[in-house]
Order: sequence, then structure tokens, then C-alpha cells
Amino acid sequence: MRIALFSGNYNYLREGANQALNMLVGYLEERAGFTVRVYSPVTDTPAFEPAGTLVPVPSITLPVRSEFRLALGLNRALREDITRFRPDAIHVSTPDILGCRAQTFAKEAGVPIVASMHTRFETYLDYYGLGWARPVLDAHLRRFYRRCDHVLAPTMALVDELKEMRGDDRASVWSRGIDGDLFNPSRRDMDWRRAQGIGDEEVVVLFFGRLVIEKGIATFVAVVKALQERGLPVRPLVVGAGPAAGLFDPLANVVFTGHLMNAPLARAVASADVLLSPSTTETFGNVLVEAMASGLPVVSADAQNSRSILSHGEDGFLCPPDDIAAYVEAIGQLALSAHLRRAMSAAARRESMRYSWDAASESAAQAYRSLTCRGC
Repeated sequence: MRIALFSGNYNYLREGANQALNMLVGYLEERAGFTVRVYSPVTDTPAFEPAGTLVPVPSITLPVRSEFRLALGLNRALREDITRFRPDAIHVSTPDILGCRAQTFAKEAGVPIVASMHTRFETYLDYYGLGWARPVLDAHLRRFYRRCDHVLAPTMALVDELKEMRGDDRASVWSRGIDGDLFNPSRRDMDWRRAQGIGDEEVVVLFFGRLVIEKGIATFVAVVKALQERGLPVRPLVVGAGPAAGLFDPLANVVFTGHLMNAPLARAVASADVLLSPSTTETFGNVLVEAMASGLPVVSADAQNSRSILSHGEDGFLCPPDDIAAYVEAIGQLALSAHLRRAMSAAARRESMRYSWDAASESAAQAYRSLTCRGC
């Protein structure tokens, strides 16, 4: 099978969505016998080498989030390239200009369309003072996902939501996976902690991900400040990079690692004691599972994605998203009880091992096959 995949950011900036897409493409080509051609904006400084064949798409810098690029659609050369490739299915992963033009191309060519849902774009608007645009964006997203022949989403709750939106059952789960050898409690390194100035008695509260406002940085800061004002020995550790790094300035003694990859990333995560994830904008949240695999209890906003991953009171705590006191109480329990941290750590590790990249990617491959083999 030949798949043409369209992405707004395939490898120029590292994030959870393009990690999942690259894992999928690698599986399809190496394990499932597919050929994949990827169409996406590119830069001169890609974050990592892409899986599959990457075809650059003309793009411009986004005005509000300058680290991202906006693809301008399909010019004649790209349309001719797709035509020569003769895809059996077209996969659109972003509801942007490129994704919509790819849908139109597929409709004209009679090629099945698969969409994957990676981001709850509608939840971003309030963070950027654009709440007034919510009805327009909701209408656009409904049209985008209803134009497809099948939609993939990372949790069953989102699949149910999409089925209701579409009025049919053409939606299924494409979950995520974990590298349990890389993200592992054995990576915990007390010498590394000490080198960062972290005391052995300190409880390290981790922020893990891109440093952007929609990840709940303001909530993280408020919670850690409240914990420190209580006199609890907590130390904030921030693993990631991004334009909102300055929002952590009100906190004292923050340890910043910047962007990390591979073994240094796994060591930093495993060397924390608890992950605090206040974000409500995720469709899945790879960082939750990566932290759990590293042996960290997770304290998370009670959102649709986290409810699909965490078991409250067993491998972490779910808190009302804006309830600072609830986060403080949950982390306070963990900070004061090494026994509770150990029990939740073991439970988090066990739960994380349910996630397999191969199994997740195979579910997407089955969706492609079901579309292209109707009637065979």
C-alpha cells in the first residue's frame, strides 16, 4: 500500500504529534510493507531525521507562534508529485490549509481519506485572547473531520466524540506507545540530581514538555509556590524548551534542563519524584506515559485524556483543572510519604507497559486496509 501523509509539522520541531506520526511511518515501512510519502513544511534546522520520504511544502512563519510554520497548500508541482505516487489512501493530520487542500485533492481523485486527531485546537483560543473565534473554529473542525472516510483518535472517549460529530461509526483508536527500556526507573541518577544542586531530601516536581502557555505553566507555578510557602521541601524541575520559559520566573531555585533527547531525557525524567501536568489541551499526552514508565506518580488536571490513562489514587491523582488547593493537597501527600510515592511509582510503571508503539501503529494500518479493501 502507498500512503500520502500530510502534516503541519513532521520533523522541524519535536512534539508528541510528530513523534507519533514518525513512529507510525517507521512501522508501516519497516514492518507492514507500506510505502509512505510525507508532505510537510520543513526548515534548515530539523529537530530530528524523518521516517519515510519527506517532500517539502511551501510555508510561512506563523505570526503568533513563530516556531511553527503554516503550509500554504498544494501547488502544481506537489499535485503532480502526488499523482505520480498514486496513493491508495491520503492521511491528513492537521486541519490547516494543507490538510484541507489534500482532502479536496483526494475527493477529486477518488482516494480514501484518513484523518488523525492530535490536538484540541479549540482549547487553545482562550490562552491567546481568541475565545470569540470558538464557534468558527468548531464549525471548521466539524467539516474537516466529517469530510474524511475514517478518523483516528488516541482515546476511546475522543473516538466516541468523533462518532457523535460524524453521525456514523467510522472512527477508531490509534493509541500511543512507550519505549520501556529508555523510560525506566533504573535511569534515576542521584549523582545527576546532586550536580543540579538538588538535595537528596528534596521532592522534585517535574514539568515536562514544550514551554508554551497552553500547557498550564501558570497553574504549575502557582502550585509549586503554594507548596514551598507551606514549607514542603519541593524543588521544581523543568524539562523542555519553548517561548514561555519566562513564565517560570516567579519560582525560586528552578532547575532548567532545556530540550533533552534519548538517554539524557530519560535520566532527567526518572530523577524526578512526581510529574505535575496541569494541561487540559491534550488529546493523549505522551509525557504522562513516559513519566509513568520512568516510575513517577502523576498529578494531572482531570481532563479527557488523563482520565483515559490514570487511575485516581493508584498511579496518580486527578485534580479539578483550576483547583490549586487540590493539586497542592495531592502533591503534599506524595511529598510527605515516601511509602505512597513508592507504591504509586510501581503502579505507574505497570500501567505504562500496556502501551506499545507497534500495537498502536498496527491499529492505524488496519484502518487503511479496511478503507482500501471494501468489497474485496
